[in-house]
Amino acid sequence: MWLLAASVLLGALRAGSAQLSLVGTGIIEKNDCNETVVLPCYVTNLKENNENLVLVTWKKQGDIIFSYHGGKKEFNINPSFSSARLLSQPDLIKGVASLVLSSAQATVGNYSCEVIESNSVGEIKMELRNSSGSWFLLVERAVIISLMSLLVVLCAAQLSVIGLKYEIESQRKVCSIVALVIFAVVAGVGAALFVQDGYTVQSQAGLGLTVIPAVILVPLQYVMFGIVFDSLPQATLALIGLKLLGYIIAVVGFALCVPACPQLHGSVLIAGLAIMAIASLLSLAYVFIMGSRMKDHPRPGKAVEEPLNDAKGVMLE
Repeated sequence: MWLLAASVLLGALRAGSAQLSLVGTGIIEKNDCNETVVLPCYVTNLKENNENLVLVTWKKQGDIIFSYHGGKKEFNINPSFSSARLLSQPDLIKGVASLVLSSAQATVGNYSCEVIESNSVGEIKMELRNSSGSWFLLVERAVIISLMSLLVVLCAAQLSVIGLKYEIESQRKVCSIVALVIFAVVAGVGAALFVQDGYTVQSQAGLGLTVIPAVILVPLQYVMFGIVFDSLPQATLALIGLKLLGYIIAVVGFALCVPACPQLHGSVLIAGLAIMAIASLLSLAYVFIMGSRMKDHPRPGKAVEEPLNDAKGVMLE
């Protein structure tokens, strides 16, 4: 007899507490590009469509992190998840109970969404994971930093060759060395910030410090050629123009990469730096070859002046 009574009671409880149907995503992934994370939760069979009858509760690992009581218009938010909010409160009556969290507070783990409407209840569970997405791939970061390092090495090598083969005014020498050192230090600081993974203000600033100061290398190249040649040959002007073109392309690539995550234009930035490196390598080769062809390494332009000066001396005698 008591079994019959218990069966009737359970049937009455089930009839009085209907099941809400909730849909979402079992696994959600977030990466460094996400400023916010949306945990999806949608009710497909709300009957009353009345916010006053709805209670939404979000939990992480069984602990309540957010709840909203429609009848009281009251929010209860865990301080550790202070950024938590409904995706769209006006759409709650349509069954949208999704939760939005800042990326920093959306820690990995198991979450659950529970929705109650009158006597109907439903729950859905999901897992939040970290994905491997990042602003720049490790290979891209390595290539960018390597190209910047190569630019410093090539400019230093070119300055050394010029110093060994030609007489340099102390003022020009100091200015050239100081300019190269400033660029190397700033680019080094930028590389240290940029090498850190993640789409952060630090990594963006690091990329900027790595790319933008490279403009110093263009006038520096002009000064170095000016030490070797009295009047710049067309070949040197072409090399300076090539380096300037590479810098412009690199800056355009930087401007395209900063607002985008994941970035899609890293190849433009890399191409610009590669062109600058090629121009530096060709400039080094040009200075080295021209210097090797000159007997006793006189400066071009002075080779004509010296015989004229000697002739003048003979005539005066």
